[in-house]
Amino acid sequence: MPGALDGILVISVEQAVAAPYCAARLADAGARVIKVERPEGDFARGYDRHIRGDSAYFVFLNRGKQSVTLDFKKPEDLALLHRMIGKADVLIQNLAPGAAKRAGFGAEDMRKLNPRLITVDVSGYGDFGPYKERRAYDLLVQAESGLASITGSHHAPGRVGISATDIGTGMFAHAAVLEALIARGRDGKGRHIEVSLFSAMAEWMAIPLMSWEYNNYDWPRLGLTHPFIAPYGVYPTGDDVPVLISIQNDNEWRRLCTGVLDRPDMPDDPRFATGVARNAIRDETNAIVAEVFKRHTWDSITAKLEKAQIAYARVSSVKDLGGHPQVRRTTIGTDKGDVSLPALAATIDGTVRSLGKVPALGEHSDTIRAEFK
Repeated sequence: MPGALDGILVISVEQAVAAPYCAARLADAGARVIKVERPEGDFARGYDRHIRGDSAYFVFLNRGKQSVTLDFKKPEDLALLHRMIGKADVLIQNLAPGAAKRAGFGAEDMRKLNPRLITVDVSGYGDFGPYKERRAYDLLVQAESGLASITGSHHAPGRVGISATDIGTGMFAHAAVLEALIARGRDGKGRHIEVSLFSAMAEWMAIPLMSWEYNNYDWPRLGLTHPFIAPYGVYPTGDDVPVLISIQNDNEWRRLCTGVLDRPDMPDDPRFATGVARNAIRDETNAIVAEVFKRHTWDSITAKLEKAQIAYARVSSVKDLGGHPQVRRTTIGTDKGDVSLPALAATIDGTVRSLGKVPALGEHSDTIRAEFK
């Protein structure tokens, strides 16, 4: 099945995570993505050696791309980049603040060169405000945006365990590119997109921020629970399996009480009758649930939860995920063999999308130089 973006040319001067994730998603949809690397390569190539000696980050973020190495300080290489951009549909870059403009391929100038061009600048703090020249990385922005302050336990702030800031920013950029391509299809004009790690996390932090600004609610760090809902948390079984349940409404609470806790009196007790009431005495609510779960094994408690139609989950490890029955898999080709990984989240007409090969550094330099000479 042809990709939706077949025929679209993307030039991505990229490194690390956010911009490469955006470009990878475009490649997944059939776009031709030329990854422009410095002669020493994207530094994410050296993040780790987990995938047969290659970086797990790099393998995941760079499937389906071509790699060309350019030295922008060389006039001939900058001229080649200009020729590539002149024929491109999308230009993505996430160099240090101002670096693309200083190197001679800033968004404004490139859109003069190619009015149909969609330019995407991915940065740490955006092109406005007092922080616009500041460098930024994922964990720094998790801290600066307040995300770390609501993550972790009551003992200390915590880092979201994956590069949530980078990936979230790449997702926003990807969606904006698709919108710009649709708009260009109507009026023939390119667009300029600017997305920053900080703005991406600020948007995600809207609910805690509004809760503070409108009601002085200081969002707590609660680990695997929820500040507004009880019971919502981890309750170990008698055979030491951590079970996470979530009670979202009073009907679910009634089913939990009658079908799992064997406490049909509780739904009508004013102290527990509503979500707000249960949360006001969350420690007592949680203690009642925990005591019942401790009397059961994993098999017996999940049988009750299933029958009562209560949402639950086992608190799994990364190793557990590898063997999880719900994981759909796909492969990425590399020079060292195929790599298995979870498939893309969305399917189209039930099809699990195949992913392209990960390029070696400069693998396509000769052919691209010849093509755009």
